[in-house]
Amino acid sequence: MARILENKIALVTGGAQGLGAAICQRLAAEGAHVVVADLNGDGAQQVAEGIVAQGDRRSLAVKVNISDEADVAAAVQRTVAEFGRLDIAISNAGILIAEAVDEFPVEKWRAVIDVNLTGYFLLAKHAAQVMKAQRSGVILQINSKSGKKGSFKNAAYAASKFGGIGLTQSIALELAEYGVRCNAICPGNLLDSPLWVNSLYSQYAKKWGISEAEVRQRYIDQVPMKRGCTYDDVTNVLVFLASDQASYMTGQAVNVTGGQQMD
Repeated sequence: MARILENKIALVTGGAQGLGAAICQRLAAEGAHVVVADLNGDGAQQVAEGIVAQGDRRSLAVKVNISDEADVAAAVQRTVAEFGRLDIAISNAGILIAEAVDEFPVEKWRAVIDVNLTGYFLLAKHAAQVMKAQRSGVILQINSKSGKKGSFKNAAYAASKFGGIGLTQSIALELAEYGVRCNAICPGNLLDSPLWVNSLYSQYAKKWGISEAEVRQRYIDQVPMKRGCTYDDVTNVLVFLASDQASYMTGQAVNVTGGQQMD
């Protein structure tokens, strides 16, 4: 079967684990050469080596603090130096810190905004410089259903994601004349991801006085399709948006939520 992203050059932030690693692996399976960028340099290297070992695609790892402009600029420059161009830039790196709004330490608020929103801006800024000159390219943000609806005691995360959608639309307007598209993907809860399995289930179980299985079921019950979001659910949409099949789509924030969010 033909690979839909054959020989495209992709850079993925937060690519060392979880959804980011799944994105990197799926891009390679679809024919792209992949730059794995992450603050966890060793983890990024493992993902890159795995891609090279499994097929005929090239991959390299770069250690990046997504909120540091010099780091982001260097990652984009390294990509272009190695591969000659940049076709797909994916802002996936993100953090979540939940606090009540009247108790939220401002330094934690700023940390969430710095990574989730400023980090996305920095990647888009430096990718755009390359893509405008090429007169082609795709910028994608992994957003969240929390970019469409407020999130209880999770104000910084929701604010960063709402801001990400506004940034996506603004970039799309600005770069359309250069043949560069920008879209966002808003996944639902990735209930089998390391974040949930290793952390959130136990936290919520303790807070609510119920079992981890009951926590999981509570979140499933909120979804009309009665299951959690999977990496494949997200990467299926991502590959489409990154490809020429979505050539008339820009400025969109696409829900992948099993019907939990519909606008």
